[in-house]
Amino acid sequence: MTDELAWLDGNAAAGPLSRVFSFEVTNLKVTCGSCGVESPLGKLHLYGGTMGMILRCIACGEVNLRVLEVGPSLRLDFRGAACLALGPEPRSARRSNAT
Repeated sequence: MTDELAWLDGNAAAGPLSRVFSFEVTNLKVTCGSCGVESPLGKLHLYGGTMGMILRCIACGEVNLRVLEVGPSLRLDFRGAACLALGPEPRSARRSNAT
């Protein structure tokens, strides 16, 4: 037996989260409130099951999102995320390809 817990990628959270979000939630960019790394929700490390899920940062392992299903209720806790973003980066944030 191992002390490590098995995890899935954040794509496994798409089903429950589709009850709240009308877009492809796995593309939501999540910035970790602890280390500042940004990654798509679909790449976060998911622990737990259908009743309760914890999504952790891919870099530092801190909790970015908690999802809890209680009967017909879905409760979301984004306290560990510094920022949530959808869509392309603003032009000012993109790297310039000029040489």
